[in-house]
Amino acid sequence: MIVVLVSIHVKPEFVQAFIAATLENARHSVQEAGIARFDFIQQEEEPTRFMLIEVFHSPEAQQAHRETAHYLAWREAVSEMLAEPRVGVRYLPLFPDQALWKYPDA
Repeated sequence: MIVVLVSIHVKPEFVQAFIAATLENARHSVQEAGIARFDFIQQEEEPTRFMLIEVFHSPEAQQAHRETAHYLAWREAVSEMLAEPRVGVRYLPLFPDQALWKYPDA
């Protein structure tokens, strides 16, 4: 499994549009067989900063996600909303057990 933390800084005037576009992407992403988890969070003290927490079953699942229509549409839609380029860092999960990294009924 691979965990990817994606830090995102959005221009203030685009916060609500970014949230809407990213929620749409997230709703589709959790339906992908290769995604165990896809969390979208907003920084409390600085609401223009967001984090995506993506857990993939394999590197191939991550690549497949990047080729989906919903991801490509999201990437295009938010490109002008970003205050700076997205930064993604890959991690290997150590805890909890991989069986816990999934959504029930997704």
